[in-house]
Amino acid sequence: MENNATRHTDSTDQRLTDLEIKSSFTEDTLEQLNQVVIRQQHEIEWLLREVKQLRLQIPHDGAAPRLAAAGDDLPPHY
Repeated sequence: MENNATRHTDSTDQRLTDLEIKSSFTEDTLEQLNQVVIRQQHEIEWLLREVKQLRLQIPHDGAAPRLAAAGDDLPPHY
């Protein structure tokens, strides 16, 4: 009976060790994902500022911005 109890304890110890390892990897993965989310939030905030700046450059007189025609700026070798 003692042998069976020892095996049961060893099995429980191994399962506990496995769970602790999985928990550690899960915590590490969560931290990495958190850093990705933080970086993406900073990028989104930067992009929103850029869009705001671009909107300020659009004429407010109702006219569409003039786009250069393909032939307006010929390279110097022509």
